[in-house]
Amino acid sequence: MRDEVNTVGFSEAMALAELTRLADEIAAHDLRYHRDDAPTISDADYDALKRRNAELEAAFPHLVRENSPSFAVGAARADQFSPVEHGAPMLSLDNAFSDEEAMEFDTRIRRFLRVEDEAAYTAEPKIDGLSASLRYENGILVRGATRGDGRVGEDVTENLRTLSEIPKRLAGSGWPEVIEVRGEVYLGHAEFAALNAAAAEAGQRTYANPRNAAAGSLRQIDPAITAARPLRFFAYAWGLVSAPFAETQWEALQLLKAWGFATTAESRRVIGPKGLLDAYKAMEAARPRLGFDIDGVVYKVDRLDWQQRLGFVSRSPRWAVARKFPAEQARTVLEAIDMQVGRTGAVTPVARLNPVTVGGVVVENATLHNADEIARKDIRIGDTVIVQRAGDVIPQVVGPVLEERPADAQPFEYPTNCPCPLHTPLARETTAAGAETVVRRCTGEFACPFQKLAHLRHFVSRRAFDIEGLGEKQLSAFTERGWLNEPADIFRLARDEARLAELREAGGYGDTSVANLRAGIEARRAIGLDRFIYGLGIRHIGETTATVMARGYGSAKAFLAAMDKVADRDPEAMAELDALDQIGEAVIDAAAAYFAEDHNRALVQALVEQLQIQDAEQPKADTAVAGKTVVFTGALERMTRDEAKAQAEALGAKVSGSVSKRTDIVVAGPGAGTKLKTAAELGITVMTEDEWLALVAG
Repeated sequence: MRDEVNTVGFSEAMALAELTRLADEIAAHDLRYHRDDAPTISDADYDALKRRNAELEAAFPHLVRENSPSFAVGAARADQFSPVEHGAPMLSLDNAFSDEEAMEFDTRIRRFLRVEDEAAYTAEPKIDGLSASLRYENGILVRGATRGDGRVGEDVTENLRTLSEIPKRLAGSGWPEVIEVRGEVYLGHAEFAALNAAAAEAGQRTYANPRNAAAGSLRQIDPAITAARPLRFFAYAWGLVSAPFAETQWEALQLLKAWGFATTAESRRVIGPKGLLDAYKAMEAARPRLGFDIDGVVYKVDRLDWQQRLGFVSRSPRWAVARKFPAEQARTVLEAIDMQVGRTGAVTPVARLNPVTVGGVVVENATLHNADEIARKDIRIGDTVIVQRAGDVIPQVVGPVLEERPADAQPFEYPTNCPCPLHTPLARETTAAGAETVVRRCTGEFACPFQKLAHLRHFVSRRAFDIEGLGEKQLSAFTERGWLNEPADIFRLARDEARLAELREAGGYGDTSVANLRAGIEARRAIGLDRFIYGLGIRHIGETTATVMARGYGSAKAFLAAMDKVADRDPEAMAELDALDQIGEAVIDAAAAYFAEDHNRALVQALVEQLQIQDAEQPKADTAVAGKTVVFTGALERMTRDEAKAQAEALGAKVSGSVSKRTDIVVAGPGAGTKLKTAAELGITVMTEDEWLALVAG
């Protein structure tokens, strides 16, 4: 069952303020999703906002306004397309999220119609694409439009004509003189991957998921661009018709297919609540192998005369409901297990998956953690698996669906050697007490090309040295040429005229590209101590710990001198490091091990000779937020999350990624989800981005 909104203790003024906020936030998300094709929250978070609005309105019905989100469908059209008024409104569907709610839908239908016998329904996959309406007159396509706000859409006729699965002339016979055929424009997984790969290669915008890509492709000013995109179309409904043409939804689907439209092969006609639940399970099982995104099942009353009697309520038909899949989980097929080598040599198994959209993002890879986890869950190549992604967490494989396991699936044999060309043996890591851990590491150190590349990739990453123009492609190419073996080589390359000339001569790099590469590197010769420490890639020393160490030692000279003593296990130096905030035994041991290696000492010394390392900026102690713990959540609009974090820390605040009783302030932007809810439950001060900026401005 869905979670109910707690309205106990809500005054009328509080409810009005909350409804006003929800209306503004939902309207903004509608624009981002329907008009801009760039949503900033997941479908689950959006559905939660709509449920909260509906339940508040149920508790305070006299506060429902004409512009309530409950009455809204889609969003206003963009100015670049002509308006098209639909012959019949294109409404959205109410949602169901559980077996109980699906059964409640059946109960409501039979109670409204006063029938005791089991009702017939169609169960159709809910395609995650862009709704479109096609007007045919005498069997000829005369106009195509997007849904828009449900009443008025955008004229994208010429773009829709480019889709091969939309007939320009209806086939067969028996179609009404005028009919608005409705359906979904979408992209398959393979087409989406190819589109994004081509866009990335050309330096163009890529899309987060197939739905956004389909919407962006259809709403192009130039139909030739749309024609170049592999868009597809499923028909599943109709709007205005000049005369009835079927008696049931199922019959109508067969006629649409006969007239030349693609319809979903997975659709089925079912009887009663058991039929609804069985159809959902079947669709969930089929989902991994469909080749396109669906986010649920649509149940529709089969008899069209019953649909007429049931009619509509606000913005939705009574006779249909969308049974949604869990937003943060999905089923897909495990196609392979690859080994990924990190910069510290840790070898991590990665699941290669048949692409599936989870939480609004297409997932093709997911972590399997380690060999013990694979054995414990008995995950095998070829399995149908459940993939989970919550918030910003890396996707992970929850486990296999055993009843769908192929007969020939074999237990996975974990490799004993690194996948690098050296095939170095893997060794299980041990604790200080000598106990084996689950981590397996390549023993090749920097001789292992995977570790070398991963280390360099970390070094140039956004939160480390943030070097423009040195991405995965460039690092791989320069490493293969033998130009980059350690971080200092990056800065040597910027002043190596012979190699830069070789880049120009080899093609792919013109004068401008080489100049930009050089400028990007030179811009990072002057670097803050915290970024320098983090960029070294020492185990257990992340961004926050690097900042603590930088502020604790103040200068590169003091830091390096202290690390030399820590490497020698000098008690006084180790105690000094241990005294810093958030520094524990794991960090001390990692720092000691790193600087005890002659290779690492030489690497650091060579790097220092190329840089001007700036002293750490000490946080202020006399600001309004000094000493407070702050959490940023949602989409910040006036600064990036990194800027907000840096600003807060410079003012003496501690920035946390989670809300707890120790949190003092939560800064919430649009799309704030569970963190905002937790803050409200704990009574923590919540403020907008503007309120935060006013506070720190003093």
